[in-house]
Amino acid sequence: MNLKRTLGVASLAALLALGACSTVSKVGEINPFKGHAKEKAKEKAAAKSNRIPVIALNDSLKVADVLKGQDFFLPAPAPQADWPTPGGNPEQSVENVDAAPAFQIAWKRSIGAASNHRYHITAPPVAAEGKLFVMDGAATVSAHDLKTGATLWHTNVTPKSRRDGEAYGGGVAYAAGKVYVSSGFKQVVQLDAKTGALGWRTRTDAPLHSAPAVADGRVFVVDVNDELLAFDTASGAQLWTYQALTEPARILAASSSAVSNDTLVTSFASGELVALRAANGNELWNASLSKVSRTNALSEIRDIAGRPVIYKNDVFAVSHADYFAAVDLRTGSVRWNLPISATTTPWAAGDVVYVVDQTGQVMCVARDSGQIYWVRDLNDGLKKKKRAFWSSPLLAGNRLITLSTHGTAIALNPKTGATVATLKLGAEALLGPIAVQGMIYAVTEGGQLVAIR
Repeated sequence: MNLKRTLGVASLAALLALGACSTVSKVGEINPFKGHAKEKAKEKAAAKSNRIPVIALNDSLKVADVLKGQDFFLPAPAPQADWPTPGGNPEQSVENVDAAPAFQIAWKRSIGAASNHRYHITAPPVAAEGKLFVMDGAATVSAHDLKTGATLWHTNVTPKSRRDGEAYGGGVAYAAGKVYVSSGFKQVVQLDAKTGALGWRTRTDAPLHSAPAVADGRVFVVDVNDELLAFDTASGAQLWTYQALTEPARILAASSSAVSNDTLVTSFASGELVALRAANGNELWNASLSKVSRTNALSEIRDIAGRPVIYKNDVFAVSHADYFAAVDLRTGSVRWNLPISATTTPWAAGDVVYVVDQTGQVMCVARDSGQIYWVRDLNDGLKKKKRAFWSSPLLAGNRLITLSTHGTAIALNPKTGATVATLKLGAEALLGPIAVQGMIYAVTEGGQLVAIR
């Protein structure tokens, strides 16, 4: 049954209030990639209004007394040969990658159209076959040499009939010699990884802003109407669909499903975290990452914009509705939750899980108990209008790395949160970085691919 839910007057007020911290690019879509350098005039106008900064309504988070000064286990850095999905593997979970010991810029290469008032780069890079695969703001997919950044091929996946001329968003994934592309132009596309030649193109009923997940001969994407679609990798034929509760208020971000064996875990704008049988779409469990009593504007935007992460029989996910949780993969029961609002993807490794919230706080949380080891405010001391948004974290070379809309990358000590190194990227960045074959790669809002050695 196609269940639908609409927001009332209070929800619309909350959506408008979010203009103080994010840009509404289309009706009901919150764009976390804007609202900073290119939107200064809008920010000044918002600052003069009486809007309430909803992120300030979050509950305080404190280090647990029993964990102060305590050590915890992290796996040693390990090489990563490929990065075929936005999260590194089907579970969207990579522990500690051996990469970028010098933490210096190796090279920068253009990938095409930058983010602007019409287009938004939402696709994290992926890597396989010695290539990086990226998509720019105008739906051009390109392959770049992993070592030099040289462009090997590029293919624009915009349909010949451009009825959706202002479409944007989507993502890329790799599997078995093919690149799978989702697009705001209401389509899923298969390209040859060696040449960029079109394999097949399948139309969808609604735009796709999330990156694909690929596993066991199936491609999984979520459209803007909160419908999960499964396609056959060989032919592009639709296999099954699953309709979640629909939400008119959502975050513009490139999320994707996580897959473990035959269990598919997907997040939705409704705040639902759902586990399904990957083979047929049958629901296994459904958890709501939203407070039962919604008493503030923040909780009205329930979107789980970051990827769910499957790690050691748990699913870690965080919603915009002030809810970060560890959910049992087998039963769907919530083991613990914290009042954290974020549009980023958590990072689990060893005994802990890291998360970066909307205000720029990085938190190190005990994976088993949900207690906090340390909190680091990356915007500490900055006035509100000068605060940055920070990306999903990456654990590489025993450093926790996140990028910012101030155009910087920062490496933290994962045991303490202390700054180890900083690096200027030259442009705003909000997509989380990846690490493969000894290097870290990032895509900036300016349409550049940046390699860090």
